[in-house]
Amino acid sequence: MASATRTFARALRTSARPALSAAPRAAFRQGGRRFYSSEPVKSSSSSWIWLAGAAAVGSGSAWLYTNSISGSATSKNFAPKFEDYQAVYNEIASRLEENDEYDDGSYGPVLVRLAWHASGTFDKETGTGGSNGATMRFAPESAHGANAGLKAGRDFLEPVKAKFPWITYSDLWILAGVCSIQEMLGPQIPYRPGRKDGEVAACTPDGRLPDASQAQDHLRKIFYRMGFNDQEIVALSGAHALGRCHANRSGFEGPWTFSPTVLTNDYYKLLLDEKWQWKKWEGPKQYEDKTTKSLMMLPADMAIIQDKKFKAYVEKYAADNDVFFKDFSTVIVKLFELGVPFAEGTENQRWVFKTFNA
Repeated sequence: MASATRTFARALRTSARPALSAAPRAAFRQGGRRFYSSEPVKSSSSSWIWLAGAAAVGSGSAWLYTNSISGSATSKNFAPKFEDYQAVYNEIASRLEENDEYDDGSYGPVLVRLAWHASGTFDKETGTGGSNGATMRFAPESAHGANAGLKAGRDFLEPVKAKFPWITYSDLWILAGVCSIQEMLGPQIPYRPGRKDGEVAACTPDGRLPDASQAQDHLRKIFYRMGFNDQEIVALSGAHALGRCHANRSGFEGPWTFSPTVLTNDYYKLLLDEKWQWKKWEGPKQYEDKTTKSLMMLPADMAIIQDKKFKAYVEKYAADNDVFFKDFSTVIVKLFELGVPFAEGTENQRWVFKTFNA
């Protein structure tokens, strides 16, 4: 049965989606300075709650595509176009909430995390890692501690891969992340295909992804290795507005915000405005909000307000959701494209997909 949180977030997305123009969306996100858009809903039960390229982008190579037509299998060289990727997008979007019992009623957050973790292994010095390859399909990378629970996201996308066999896992995982961000009322995320799947030998070593139990020095070491600066680190951290931690995966437990399936700047607002205390439990060190004790923050989250340089950006994004969305879109595109050998001349050829039922 859907919880109050799931019901609220779903109603929020449903009511906002038909009026999907920029003005209504901006009005919704900026409406009200005195409350969080993810504030818990009071109920009688327990309360809480862009087309830049007209031609196919990428390597330009043709795909061998097998399609079933009138019951007979036919093969032909298939060069996917924007419309084909939009069809994949729509398939993902149509299934995001198919399992009401999964987390907060949406696979969106775990798909964002899958795309993030597939990309965040990039090392600018060696040129290894990144989303090209989709090497998380293989052990040992699939079993790295930071990837715990991402099998749910990979398994969710298997029927999509079967329906659209021409798309690589590498492009599919990133497209799923783009789709999920946009469908969860986030900003438009320009997308460029062209990733190729790799083999097990390309798996990256453990330890390339952020450790949530660490502080600012660790964050800088991890993100600087990828090529990000302090502002970009904080902007990427805003993805923590989505989803929750699970004790049986990461060891941590709970959501960061009251609406974990809607992307807003509430993560930054809550960091600054709420009072946080250490959670008294048998698990690893994490924080809980003093008011409801239903939200959590990780040591790495608190580090971005304990560090003066980081905190300045937290305050900037807490004050203006539009600014956060602009910077988040820019940096997430950068993250998703790290280390990808795109075809020459495609740097400014990216697509923005229409949101489902827009």
